[in-house]
Amino acid sequence: MSGAAVQKVEAIPYRLPLTSALAWGAHSALSAAEHVLVRVTLSDGSVGVAEATPRPTIYGETPASVGAILAHLAPGLTGLDIGDEAGLNRVRNSVANNHTARGALDMALWDARARSRGQSLFDTLLGPNTRVRVSFILGIDTPAGMLAEAVRVVGAGVRCLKVKVGRDHARDLEVIRELRRTYGGDVLLYADSNETLSAETAPAALDAMREAGLMYVEEPLPARQLRGRAALHAAGHLPIVADDSCFTPADLTRELDFDTFDVLNVKTARNGFTDGLAMLRAAAAHGKRGMVGSQASTGLGTLHAALLSTQPEVTEPCELSFVLKLQDDLLGRPITFRDGWLDVAALRDHALDEEKLRRYAL
Repeated sequence: MSGAAVQKVEAIPYRLPLTSALAWGAHSALSAAEHVLVRVTLSDGSVGVAEATPRPTIYGETPASVGAILAHLAPGLTGLDIGDEAGLNRVRNSVANNHTARGALDMALWDARARSRGQSLFDTLLGPNTRVRVSFILGIDTPAGMLAEAVRVVGAGVRCLKVKVGRDHARDLEVIRELRRTYGGDVLLYADSNETLSAETAPAALDAMREAGLMYVEEPLPARQLRGRAALHAAGHLPIVADDSCFTPADLTRELDFDTFDVLNVKTARNGFTDGLAMLRAAAAHGKRGMVGSQASTGLGTLHAALLSTQPEVTEPCELSFVLKLQDDLLGRPITFRDGWLDVAALRDHALDEEKLRRYAL
């Protein structure tokens, strides 16, 4: 045990404007990053921070609910030794769901623990793959709008695009083919269907995506259609990425039992470090590939996702470039990309800018 105990847990909502809206799935859209800074203060003065990214249409959370659940958990955390990871996790997991609140709390506790020991998260979490290939989430828009955003982010150093699809299959393929014509093999492409296909339409849609040069597709069928997803995976039309179907370690156990996917998308925004590491290792033990995704994370969330992305179980491009969609950020220094890669080790001195937090806090 470290001797330092949890003294205070805070939730500070803030709002960062986007360069343009992000649209996905059948109806969802995001026009600003309305997130919550989670701050854990220890009795020795050490402070850990993390970003909660509530998504009402995905997890049912709002900034207000994140604050409420942290206030509910705070009495149970207060006074616990920061080295008592089992005790802290018992409290954190004493509530169901509330994924981004619990994920951010986990990361803030990791950060506070490292600082209490005179270290940083880079000392405790940086893995062997310190350069990570990055992807950018290309939201649903007009074909011209999607192609213009692709040009912008490729110009900023990204070489892999995750194309949101599912509202108009013919238009989706038009955009994908135009991206392939524009960039050839210089830019990797995959699709995120966000559960919008059906058992009847998915086989032909996946075949068309494969023929258009996509690497894989994320969640083509509704997560509740377990047998249908297992059958679609077994048919081998196109490698499948698991995201919405694998919110938790328990979800992952079920998906591994039914063999529904090829690549696991872990998100620090909902899984934190504790569950994120465990899920990547469990998937790798079953021969699955790994990636780290973004819940439209801003700079602080990107730092944390990037650290998880350096682990040996992560084999695929990771969604670490959403910062390119922000008009401003809470970090004091921008995150930059070069030829499709992020040098995670070079981010060690990137940190929260308290003045920016005051400016954007709600």
